[in-house]
Order: sequence, then structure tokens, then C-alpha cells
Amino acid sequence: MSEPMESLLHVEHLRQTFVSGHGSRKRTVHAVDDVSFDVYPAETFGLVGESGCGKTTTGRTIIRLYDPTGGKVTFDGREISGPMNKELRKYLSDNIAMIFQDPIESLNPRMTIEEIVGEGLKLRGVTNKSERHVQVVEMLHRVGLTEEHASRYPHEFSGGQRQRIGIARAMIVHPRMIIADEPVSALDVSIQAQVINLLNDLKKEMGLTILFIAHNLSVVKYFSDRIGVMYYGKLVEVARSGDLYDHPLHPYTRALLSAIPEPNPLTERHRVRLDYDPARDHDYSREQPQMREVAPDHYLYCSESEYEKAVRSLEKA
Repeated sequence: MSEPMESLLHVEHLRQTFVSGHGSRKRTVHAVDDVSFDVYPAETFGLVGESGCGKTTTGRTIIRLYDPTGGKVTFDGREISGPMNKELRKYLSDNIAMIFQDPIESLNPRMTIEEIVGEGLKLRGVTNKSERHVQVVEMLHRVGLTEEHASRYPHEFSGGQRQRIGIARAMIVHPRMIIADEPVSALDVSIQAQVINLLNDLKKEMGLTILFIAHNLSVVKYFSDRIGVMYYGKLVEVARSGDLYDHPLHPYTRALLSAIPEPNPLTERHRVRLDYDPARDHDYSREQPQMREVAPDHYLYCSESEYEKAVRSLEKA
């Protein structure tokens, strides 16, 4: 029997809180509340949920754009959630890169594309300008751009081209893992497939591991090996992509899936959309919920009675 694969990224009881308001109006927002999951080498782990559920904050906390309030994050066995120092910052920049949601806001308008993409090489100590140029042009070709694009500025490109530039900037340092934060949500539908296919090709060519953050469930289903569903800062279900879509167990997951539009206008007209109301759908007054494995690699945030009900429903399926 083969040994179980060790995770590349291990997130354990991650918490991220923010304080908003002043004086009597001050309140603590639990953006990420006790989140745990693993991402394995060369897989794509999709993190989904509606806007404001904490999925982007999770990604930004992992890469240390935010310092975590609590919990532990390890990458390839090394803790990356501890006190920040020069050595840890270099380790993160060498191994993990991020593709941001907005391809317009994330690019410096005063820098040329060559300067933007080559910045990571410069920080890594590649001081030879001609050597940087060669590597930048090679990466631009990989993402579907040309050498003549290197001397231009971000405003001269379309949204899809800007996102390709953002991907090239992330990939230039050959990271082991990419955190893609809604990389296609700001793009036209016709361009989204091109960018997703590009990421898929780069994943295969370079053996990438990807944490793919999105709210478009159709895109996540196509692109992800496993999926975690977030609701108000908590993971409520984690499963392989096919299992999650074929046998959704959490009522919030079912509500999200029911919102996916169907391409057939005849069936779309009669599609039943579900809603999720925690006060109505759960009774946690006697049993406290926790993440439980209801089937191999299928985890559900539920109480003991909900767990038993979920196991029975899977046995009948």
C-alpha cells in the first residue's frame, strides 16, 4: 500500500480578525474563523463562496499580506505564519506568488511591462539587464504576448492582456505555488476561458500547485481537483470536485450550486433556486458543529446528528 501524499500547504485553525469603527461603535470582524485545509503538490484547490466570506483574506493571510491573528500555516513542512523576517520574506517570494483579481489596479501605470514582470528577478538578485530581458521575453511568450509588448505600459492593453501580464509577473520567479485570487472575475466571459486554459497549461508545464479563489462555481468545477466552500469565515464543506457537485451535503453548498445558471433557456426558466438560512437549517443549541469526514476526502462542518444524516444520504446515493 502506498504512503499517503504529504501536503505542500497545510493550513491549521487559521484566524484573521479586523477591528472596525471607533469608541462605542468599535467591533471585531472575524474574517477567517478557524479554517483548516491542505493543498497537495501539483493539485488545484478551489476556494469558493460569496463575496465577503473570507476567501480572499485567507489567501492574503497565507502569503503574508496580512499577519494571521491565530493558527498555523506551513509550506513544505516549514512554518510561514510566524514572525516576519528577511529570511522568511525571501522564502515566501521564492516559493509562493499571487495573481490578483483586478488586472488594472495591480499593475503600476508608471512602469513598462518589462519592468513590471522583471521586478521579481531584480529582487532575486538578477542584476544583469540583458539577462533579465531574455527571461522576461521568454515568460511573455509563454503567456501569449510578444517581445514588442515589453516596452509598453499597462494602459495600452486590454483586460485579458493585463491579466496575462499579471500571470507572467507571478510566474517569472518559477514559484512552486500560485494563489490566484479571482483571476477571471473582472474579465469578459469570452476572455475568461482563455485565461483559465493558460493557467491550466502553465500548471502542467511547470508542475504548479494552485490555490484558486473564486465565486464562479462553473469555473471552479472545471479547473479544480478539490474544492472548499466558505461561509462567513468558516469552511463548511471540502471534497473532490466531482463529489461536491454530484453529492453536495451542506445546505449552503446546495444553495450555491442551485444558483448556477443553465445554458438551456427552457430548463433555466424552471430552475429551482435554494436559499440558505443558518437559523432555519441548523439547530446547534444542543450539539456543537465541527468538521467531520463523512466519506473518504469529503468533509462537512456539522453536528453529530447532521453527520449521521449525511452518511445515510451518501449510502443511498
